Amino acid sequence: MSEHQLKEAIHTLKETGVRITPQRHAILEFLVQSMSHPTADEIYKSLEGKFPNMSVATVYNNLRVFREAGLVKELTYGDASSRFDFVTSDHYHAICEHCGKIVDFHYPGLDDVEQLAAHVTGFEVGSHRMEIYGVCPDCRDKKTH
Repeated sequence: MSEHQLKEAIHTLKETGVRITPQRHAILEFLVQSMSHPTADEIYKSLEGKFPNMSVATVYNNLRVFREAGLVKELTYGDASSRFDFVTSDHYHAICEHCGKIVDFHYPGLDDVEQLAAHVTGFEVGSHRMEIYGVCPDCRDKKTH
């Protein structure tokens, strides 16, 4: 599945005139495979061994390119660092208030929220996001031990 997503993403970038450098490919591949919604620093740290000449700025610049191409969402939830999520399908996030872990979930009942909001308010709705906050199982287990 992720191999197919990576190929599609590379195709999208090429269509918009973006050159596929080895670093760009590695960052994109990391995002496609990662389920942890990594920060730019986490991406940099996992790839610096493979690309010793790559800087954190390179990671940020590529994330901006991916975001502008619609491949990545930048998640800002009030903490210091943005997290990045490879765009697969519409989904929501549950966020741990202790460790900051973000977990995806999909709830089909929320798919109609934009239409309902538009109908009730008269707004032309462009998008929405929803976050659920709580304590993840790992942090909950640590508290009970």
